[in-house]
Amino acid sequence: MRKNAEAKAGTKPDSAPGATVPVQPHPNTLPSWYSDLLGEVKETVAGARVRAQRAVNTELIQMYWQIGKLILARQEREGWGTKVVVRLAADLKTAFPSQRGFSRRNLMYMHKMARTWPEPIVQQAVAQLPWGHVTALMDKLKTRPELDFYVSEAVRHGWSRAILDRFIQQELHLTQGSAANNFAATVPEGSDVLKELARDPYRLDFLGLDEQHAERELEEAIVAGMIRFLTELGVGFAFVGRQYPVVIGGDEFRIDLLFYHLKLHRYFVFELKTKDVRPEHVGKLNFYVSVVDQLVRDPQRDDATIGFLIGAHHNKAAVQLALDASNNPMAVTSYSTLKPADRELVPSEEDLSRVVQEAIDGIEG
Repeated sequence: MRKNAEAKAGTKPDSAPGATVPVQPHPNTLPSWYSDLLGEVKETVAGARVRAQRAVNTELIQMYWQIGKLILARQEREGWGTKVVVRLAADLKTAFPSQRGFSRRNLMYMHKMARTWPEPIVQQAVAQLPWGHVTALMDKLKTRPELDFYVSEAVRHGWSRAILDRFIQQELHLTQGSAANNFAATVPEGSDVLKELARDPYRLDFLGLDEQHAERELEEAIVAGMIRFLTELGVGFAFVGRQYPVVIGGDEFRIDLLFYHLKLHRYFVFELKTKDVRPEHVGKLNFYVSVVDQLVRDPQRDDATIGFLIGAHHNKAAVQLALDASNNPMAVTSYSTLKPADRELVPSEEDLSRVVQEAIDGIEG
């Protein structure tokens, strides 16, 4: 009986008193590294799905382009009108009842795509975009340089359809990189990337401010609408703080807005002005950039701090002279807060530029 009891207890009969017997893991207990394995497998599956979706999308765009080429070639050779496209759409729906995308409207888009991108589509960036993006581009843009700009940016940043539409409406191809800056002299190796970030103007219509607003109101509205503001700034920006305090020699100074760019590994100082930007404001920004460089930036991890001065109006020639005299990389840019409906009631930028230099929209920071 004693042997049977010891056997059930999992100990040997001749074990020394007090000896520790190793406990075997339960067969249903998972090893500690299992969660890591599961995570790695999930990442592999997710990556494969993304690649498969991209491959399917590319094949779809390639098919649409080839159909468009066939229609375009036959039309140019035979000289027929749109009635043939109507019949073709009906016959394709009959031949492929379970496949969508063969409407007359879609066939006309295929025809337009083949005419817009005559070179093999699979070798071009546009083949990486969803069909909805491609049709939006063809609807809203007229020239190939504009198309190529938005295709490149959408592929590079993974823009959604809504963001693509928004940037086209805001004419990003005209505002991106157009702000007064001194990047070429102060950060020559990274000047091209930084110039892309410095738009002129920033479109802050979503803030809902009227034309007569104070700097604190602008600052508070930006913080309240931070998610939209970060979208306006571009991919990679992270918000660090508002009225960010720095102490020098016992005196406290406050930076309007401080951001960090996760991809560029740089701090960005934003100073806001709702009135005319003066050359001395560039000097103040230069001071804050130096302060962040010395007191906030980690020189082992972060590149030089960038300063953006966002204001309402500016004398571009005077501002550029002030930038050229500074050693820190900075840009001066404008913003607009008029709603689209209200903007139709005021003169266009082209009209204003002949009367008052960049009034209404002001400068980019």
